[in-house]
Amino acid sequence: MKLREAVDRYIAWQRDHGAKFRSSAETLHTYCRQVGEDRDCDMVNENEIRCFLAGKGALTRTRAVKYGTLAGFYGFALGRGYVSRSPMPLREAEPHPPEVAPPFIFSHKELRRLFKAIDSSRRRCPKLDAKTFRTFLLLLYGAGLRSGEARRLTMADVDLRSSVLSVNDTKFYKSRLVPVGADLVGVLHQYAVIRTHRPLREGSASSFLACRDGSPLKKAIVRHAFQVALRTAGIDIEKPGCRAPCLHSLRHSFATHRLISWYREGVDVQRLLPALSTYLGHSGLAATQVYISMTPDLLVEASRRFERYIEQTSSPDARQHWKGDISHV
Repeated sequence: MKLREAVDRYIAWQRDHGAKFRSSAETLHTYCRQVGEDRDCDMVNENEIRCFLAGKGALTRTRAVKYGTLAGFYGFALGRGYVSRSPMPLREAEPHPPEVAPPFIFSHKELRRLFKAIDSSRRRCPKLDAKTFRTFLLLLYGAGLRSGEARRLTMADVDLRSSVLSVNDTKFYKSRLVPVGADLVGVLHQYAVIRTHRPLREGSASSFLACRDGSPLKKAIVRHAFQVALRTAGIDIEKPGCRAPCLHSLRHSFATHRLISWYREGVDVQRLLPALSTYLGHSGLAATQVYISMTPDLLVEASRRFERYIEQTSSPDARQHWKGDISHV
């Protein structure tokens, strides 16, 4: 069987089983182009795979991701007789990926500077206005949404009367309901008034967050706007010991700040962690742990909790504790 045909069957199989498989599909298509799409699957050798894995730059964790993608494909191909043997190098012989720096966690002071800078950073931008961009960022930080989840919200998804967002078709095709706090609901109410004066071409299915012409927010536009806002706010994007700030950093900051707040409130953090995991749309606690960075504030609060662990009391209703707090921004 030709390599491209086998790869296309594997991608279709993954998607038939519920995976979006976008970045992995891009990796496999790049692999096909590099080694030859029309070659027989059994003609690819180990050295060619090593060459593809190595790329042209320094070693990064991308190599391990590419290895996992190819290993999945060849396992599939071997099980269906598309290849007689797997040309994958032994995993034990693969170089260890470099350590990943922890995510950037905004301090409350940095958040105030960032949101204060929005008006001036958007002053001469004809497409994405300050109010829309501010609401977008507050959804990332105040509700812990992913960037794509916030951009895909429709008018029907935002239930201001019940203070609940319907986040649909997200990562791994999951959907969830996200309750939001009173401060954020107030912001959404104000923006909803603005939104009704812009084109609603698809009625209630129109994007809740929209540019001045009613068009949905694009990934490239909000990323660029965020970088401009960071520069305007004078936030150090090369802070040692962590990755550069990005839109996803607001979601990381939401999770970390929520944990710090719980420690300070004296609630049962271990009991509430599964609620946080559900709120973020994770399938388990392991995924949530990636979002929780041990900042100095978190370490201090964890130490204080340990010192007074005998006096811990049961937590109140968990629902009241997972909502984001945006009162300080």
